[in-house]
Amino acid sequence: MDKPAAKDKPSRQPASRSGAKAAPRKPAPRIPYTKAEIEEIFRRFSIQRPEPKGELAHVNPFTLVVAVALSAQATDAGVNKATRELFKVADTPEKMLALGEEKVRDHIRTIGLYRNKAKNVIALSRKLVEDFGGEVPRTREELVTLPGVGRKTANVVMSMAFGIPTLAVDTHILRLGNRLRLAPGKTPDEVEERFMRIIPDHWLYHAHHWLILHGRYCCKARKPECEKCVIADLCKSKEKTTDIPAPLVELPAQVI
Repeated sequence: MDKPAAKDKPSRQPASRSGAKAAPRKPAPRIPYTKAEIEEIFRRFSIQRPEPKGELAHVNPFTLVVAVALSAQATDAGVNKATRELFKVADTPEKMLALGEEKVRDHIRTIGLYRNKAKNVIALSRKLVEDFGGEVPRTREELVTLPGVGRKTANVVMSMAFGIPTLAVDTHILRLGNRLRLAPGKTPDEVEERFMRIIPDHWLYHAHHWLILHGRYCCKARKPECEKCVIADLCKSKEKTTDIPAPLVELPAQVI
């Protein structure tokens, strides 16, 4: 998907789920990084992956909403395999409704919780048609009214479909926020809020994908591959397996 020409400027403070005015925030815990170190972390991510892409296959905002909703407790590869044929015949909410829940269920039966997810796909398609004229809304408040769509899914859609910088906290980002001690928190909302406080504005657009891909392929849950990590010398994790004096990827000499 091409990057939109213009992006809305979001608030740096996540809104409450109810839409009501948020209560005063508790002071964020102190983190063991300077602003310069945080800047350098995201600069290196930008060199490692200049144009990071999400790995869920989709052709438009609607199929993205469906794919992200289906990805709960499933791998991107598994979702892509299940939706490959589904999206060929139903790439709009109208077509999805015409296909019907039973056939949707047949397409996605290899995905965990497929029965409930098929119901949600039909329900969100119906709501899009009835309440939004068949178009996927752009705001988080509207997106989370769709069946099966929570804050994480809404954030992914806002970022990938509409170019609105957000941070969708999945299991990888939750782990990195705490393990790296960059954005410690017990809940996805806490980790999101704390990352949004520290990520420099000019890195925010791609930060979501950089963090997910770093957690998926390097800072893994069971055994982080510190020897391959581009930020190992900056990392303050208590789980770090080795001391590394310099980045292990080749960075352009003019920007080191």
